[in-house]
Amino acid sequence: MRCSAEPKVFCRIPVWVTSGGRRIADAKSGIPSIPDQPRTTKLVGLGHKQTCGLHFAYRRFILHGAEPPETVREPNGEWTLRYFFEDYSFDTDLRELRRGPEVIRTTPQVFDLLGYLIRNRDRVVSKDNLVEWVWNGRIVSDAAVTTRLNAARTVIGDCGEEQRLIKTLPRKGVRFIGSVRETEGPAAPTGAEREQGRDAPISASSPHLSIVVLPFANLSDDSAQDYFADGITESLTTDLSRIRGSFVIGRHTAFTYKGKPTNLRQIGQELGVRYVLEGSVQRNGNRLRVNVQLVDAKIGAHLWADRFDNTVADLFDMQDEIVSRLANTLHAELTEQEARRSERSPRPSSMDLYFQGKTWLYKGWTPQYAARARGLFERAVALDPDNLEATIWSAVVDLLVGVAHMSDDKAALVATAEATLIKVLSIAPNHAAAHLYMATALMASNRVALGIAECERALELDRNLAEAHAQIGMGKFYVGRGAEIEPHMNEAFRLSPRDMFAFDWLMMIGFAKLQVMADAEAVGWFRRSLEANRNYPLAHFALGAALALLGAREEARAATKNGLALDPTFTIRRYRLNPQSDDPTYLARRERVAEGLRMAGVPEG
Repeated sequence: MRCSAEPKVFCRIPVWVTSGGRRIADAKSGIPSIPDQPRTTKLVGLGHKQTCGLHFAYRRFILHGAEPPETVREPNGEWTLRYFFEDYSFDTDLRELRRGPEVIRTTPQVFDLLGYLIRNRDRVVSKDNLVEWVWNGRIVSDAAVTTRLNAARTVIGDCGEEQRLIKTLPRKGVRFIGSVRETEGPAAPTGAEREQGRDAPISASSPHLSIVVLPFANLSDDSAQDYFADGITESLTTDLSRIRGSFVIGRHTAFTYKGKPTNLRQIGQELGVRYVLEGSVQRNGNRLRVNVQLVDAKIGAHLWADRFDNTVADLFDMQDEIVSRLANTLHAELTEQEARRSERSPRPSSMDLYFQGKTWLYKGWTPQYAARARGLFERAVALDPDNLEATIWSAVVDLLVGVAHMSDDKAALVATAEATLIKVLSIAPNHAAAHLYMATALMASNRVALGIAECERALELDRNLAEAHAQIGMGKFYVGRGAEIEPHMNEAFRLSPRDMFAFDWLMMIGFAKLQVMADAEAVGWFRRSLEANRNYPLAHFALGAALALLGAREEARAATKNGLALDPTFTIRRYRLNPQSDDPTYLARRERVAEGLRMAGVPEG
């Protein structure tokens, strides 16, 4: 519906007219003069409660039905409609997006796009609709629309692969699919009213795992080494962006800070990130040193630091190694930092619960820790059924409880985990971690070749996935080729030397040594596993078996006692019931381990 001069009313209902969210007049009393600023804007309706579109030669006007959808002016003050989804609130009058009590920085276009999708959540919105509303009908590229959509997803903790809130329907458009609650209430106080004490100041917030990698400083005398420092910055930015749920500032923006004095708190505020990573590169002859530190941008506190010091061989290989190590270490460190932060939240979000669940598994693999982690992942999925990370890690708990002999129902647990991962991969077929843990499920059910193929697929999607190399080594062990495990484990340690799950890798090398009858070496590996993390009952039992096979019965029984303190339900019967494959060599050597467990005092069950 358009008119080029005088506006007309096309529906016989009480209506009112707004311009830019401001009430102009009731249709019964007529429309006042057109505002001074001329604009030739095509108008579309909001798709919400008796809404029609009118076109004026000068300015956009919206003709609404009797109940205004956004802002109602009352004699005693201003009222606004707020939208609530997950732990976010979207205030149309203040133009604020909040997560809990904290404001999230959004650009005007992203705010408008998000608001349009929320208001029209009952239908699929086409690209043309978005261009009309957000860009006022101007010609824009598909890339521009996609960029704004990705930015809208980012500010609400969503991403293009998960699409738990904003879903793309190929060749049709997009739709906001989150559960939304609407509430009308008084608008928040103005800045002047806040100064008079009516409200507390609002602090800025940032998305989960939001980080910028600042350009690494070149401390060498040779300025030609700048390319190496810049290469580390760019590669690390790329690799960190692979962390699910992360928001990583692009390298082009990050490089605008190169060579400038850095106030990390100010940078955090300017970019809307929670963490800042900075570092330096220094070359002296054939030695290269890389220093890096992670800073909480909100308070300026140093959270973590590391140093890489080695001889220079192939610079590009060394760059890859440095970046891989840092990316894996930072992933674990950032997860722990987010978990600590979320523990202080009175209303933890689905992602908060996910981070907390992972940290319980970082503590060790005991029945108690697994139960705590499972509960948190289940709560995360209940709060947000589209949280794929929490869904995957609920499957991981099933796998570790079954494979680490914490339950007699291994087959059922593995089958449940596999079904969960199949569902995840149907939604996100390129999810590297889902492929990785599908490999675990396949290997745990006597399908080792398929499992190794899944590991290789996971590495194609994420070259830094150290656990995939470790899983390939375990696959070799499951088919009686324990002598081949170490190169795969060495590659895992090269990529992630301080991995949170390194204790499991060390234990598996110990089992491989038992398989090739190198019992004394096995004892050394089991001890190293327990030095890395003593909260792993299976490693205690394995150490006891190896010591018993060497004739050290007293030490063996002490190891068994430590294992039973962590998992009093473990028995030889359970161990023998749950083999990973039917390979003859694997099964024969496994029976030898069972005899060692018996000599070490593990209950028969």
